[in-house]
Amino acid sequence: MEEVVRAQLSRALGGRRGMLEAAVPTLAFTVLFLVTKDLPTAVSVSVGAVLVLLVVRLVHRSTVQFVLNSLVGIGIGAFFAWRSARGGGNADEQALAYFLPGLIYNGGYAALMVLSNLVRWPVVGFMVGSVAGDPTEWHRDAQVVRLCRNLTWVLATPCLARVLVQLPIYLAGRAADDAGPMVAALGLSKIAMGWPLQLLALAGMAWLLARNGTPVAQPVDEPTQDRTAEPA
Repeated sequence: MEEVVRAQLSRALGGRRGMLEAAVPTLAFTVLFLVTKDLPTAVSVSVGAVLVLLVVRLVHRSTVQFVLNSLVGIGIGAFFAWRSARGGGNADEQALAYFLPGLIYNGGYAALMVLSNLVRWPVVGFMVGSVAGDPTEWHRDAQVVRLCRNLTWVLATPCLARVLVQLPIYLAGRAADDAGPMVAALGLSKIAMGWPLQLLALAGMAWLLARNGTPVAQPVDEPTQDRTAEPA
């Protein structure tokens, strides 16, 4: 089961390279906006950075999924900023709006995982089931359900932490006369609480898996093994 979950998480995060590709556009946007206070310039440079990463991916003939994810994220943020501008928002308000989709995403993702645990169908179980070949077979084993529930709590923790930290910053920026420091704090917190928190979550999940020997599933047509030979 440990190998299954590790493989699924690695695929979802894109490894170190995928996580770096997610951080570069945010860093570029934050630095450029704080220096220039020009939202179009900050967005344009962020898009340019993503396009450079995309070309590198194409040259290396590797998957472009994670670069495109960054591009979509920038596009959604730019759309929110544009809507703020249309509504008469100043540069600071537009920059805050740029970070709003990330808050919504993390809040929604955390709510989904918490809800899945409350109804006893944890999200990680479906990750395991998709690899095992039967998306619901795992739910028949109470030990596997319990383990997947604990793993889902760990996976949800980074999203919950981001909302708890970044939402007050966002609200403070909305209320401030000068939201520049809040924009900087949002950008830095988005980077600091991005892949580092995901790696911590992965380490926590690995620890849980290392102390739990529950298999993903036991094929029904296999003969029962001598339990005395099983490790304690």
